[in-house]
Amino acid sequence: MPTLTLELARRCLDAAEDAARDRGLALTFAVVDSAGHLVALHRMDGAPWITPDVALGKAWTAAAYAAPSAAQGEKMRELHAFSASISAVTGGRFTPQIGGLPIVSDGDNVGAMGASGGTGQEDEDCVRAALEAAGVGA
Repeated sequence: MPTLTLELARRCLDAAEDAARDRGLALTFAVVDSAGHLVALHRMDGAPWITPDVALGKAWTAAAYAAPSAAQGEKMRELHAFSASISAVTGGRFTPQIGGLPIVSDGDNVGAMGASGGTGQEDEDCVRAALEAAGVGA
């Protein structure tokens, strides 16, 4: 089974920073393996201080469900108590917001990448562009 290597994570981060810079954004990016463990984190100069935690939460959520983190937001729209419960039992990692996408390599989910610092859509657009540039589309 393919794994998420540090080299692949770095390629994703480099491509993400390029995508953010092209859009005039200062973002933070987190890359996690398929179990949600941090592989790499990159905070661009000027990204708000809270963005590393948010990016990690979005990546963790995308990895946990092997689906975009936004999909969990859609599911939880009317389930506020349930969403809060999941967040509590996961130590606050569950972040059902747009901006995290799974990383697929050779047809296998090997992890996920999340971003924070822009609008949710800007975050997701930069992650999608990075994954495409790295050859591991979501």
